[in-house]
Amino acid sequence: MSMLPVAPAVADSMASSSFIRKMFEKGLELKKQFGEDAVCDFSLGNPDVPPPARVREELVRLADAAVKPLGLGYCPNAGIPAVREAIAAYLSRQQETALRASDVVMTVGAAGAMVSFFRAVLEPGDEVITPAPYFVEYGSYCGHFGGVLKTVPSLPPTFDPDVDAIARAVTPKTRAIIVNSPNNPTGCIYSPDVMKRVAAIVDRVNEERAAQPGMRPLFLLSDEPYRAFAFDGAKVPPVLPLTKWACVLGSFSKTLSLAGERIGYFAASPAMPGEDMLMAAVTLTNRTLGYVNAPVIGQRLAAALLEETVDLEVYNRRRLLMAKVLSDAGVEFEMPKGAFYFFAKSPVPDDGVFVDELLKERILVVPGKGFGFAGYVRLSCSVDERIIARSADGFKRTMQRFAT
Repeated sequence: MSMLPVAPAVADSMASSSFIRKMFEKGLELKKQFGEDAVCDFSLGNPDVPPPARVREELVRLADAAVKPLGLGYCPNAGIPAVREAIAAYLSRQQETALRASDVVMTVGAAGAMVSFFRAVLEPGDEVITPAPYFVEYGSYCGHFGGVLKTVPSLPPTFDPDVDAIARAVTPKTRAIIVNSPNNPTGCIYSPDVMKRVAAIVDRVNEERAAQPGMRPLFLLSDEPYRAFAFDGAKVPPVLPLTKWACVLGSFSKTLSLAGERIGYFAASPAMPGEDMLMAAVTLTNRTLGYVNAPVIGQRLAAALLEETVDLEVYNRRRLLMAKVLSDAGVEFEMPKGAFYFFAKSPVPDDGVFVDELLKERILVVPGKGFGFAGYVRLSCSVDERIIARSADGFKRTMQRFAT
């Protein structure tokens, strides 16, 4: 018997690797076998709308600076000072809270922000709560440091969080509640009332903990990479004003189509007790996890384009077209208010069966059980409208087979 070359926990994770990646790889196989135009791949949320035109101008400008001494050298672990100033001003408007540069750490994407935060605050056995369905990597992000992800089922068909159930799930070991709005995979935007109720849980718990020696605080962690993707007049409420224990993280992967640049940020409420220590800790873990500092080209690009986004109307057109395709086929869904996903109901309880039937039509979707909520499938609208339109007959044929 050969020796296991990796940690058992990692081996287990590899065996149950992301359904998203599995479907993406299946799509590559089908495209190779049948051709690109024969496959409708809705598996991966890879933003394909081009970045704003000014990205090219900024890259040309940065090219001149890059060939100077230290033009692409290390920067402070928390980020380029001028960039942190710009991000703080941007978030101050967005979050309706006055932030300083010292309240912001630039990170390697939103994922790097979350991992650095968890390394700073978690000890083995600590718990992290999030509504389900949820972005599947949350479990790994906290699990790296012995954290335990606890999921609380949301309330279909809208998939608003079950706030009462979240309150019941909190234990003395709970260190963070993650909210993700606009949500991946449902597209749900949490209302101001829902967010206030979740924040009230955090405040109540921390008031109780403050009276007990040795207790550590509970954080509200808002994961916001899709904040700009809000449609039909929907508004994404700011989180930082709701509780002094709030932290916000985000990225420019979707809003500027800079996913490959891996640029994100972590910010904390300046009213938080011990906030200076938390920010220093996240700066430290950002370095010691091996990130060192966020990519300097991406930092400068993001800072220069803070008031711009990709063409969001392209995503809205795709959203409307996808809604028509699914409706015409008889697939049940709640119209997403944000992000660029649909979380559609499977016509049979086993969403894997629905996924397999769609594969026969060369349509790729991700089973809901991959996001901790079986009985549904996720479809990404980060694909050309022609692909969405081309899938219409395949969805109809699939649904007709379930009707017979």
